[in-house]
Amino acid sequence: MSRKKGFQAEDLACSYLKNNDFEIITRNFFCKYGEIDIIALKNKTLHFVEVKSGKGFEPIYAITPKKLLKITKTIDFFLLQHDPKTRYCIDALIIKDDQIELIENITF
Repeated sequence: MSRKKGFQAEDLACSYLKNNDFEIITRNFFCKYGEIDIIALKNKTLHFVEVKSGKGFEPIYAITPKKLLKITKTIDFFLLQHDPKTRYCIDALIIKDDQIELIENITF
């Protein structure tokens, strides 16, 4: 996916999250371990959201165990800078054929 399409998908994801009572904390958090697309807050829980989009295939399959490991390390780094005791979960926001699905608390 091109960088432009990725940003468009993230813009759509942010709109969806805001419309569902999430507060967007930051986008595209980078560190030496990886990147988190969106960090949002809802009901005193941080949601680390991985956005995947596509047409003609299932975008969820792009979230591999290796990708989840990178996300987890990145979350650990983020929490060390903020509050390590913060409640959090890892979510996937899937955009496929103009349909949006939020899958909360994905694990491997």
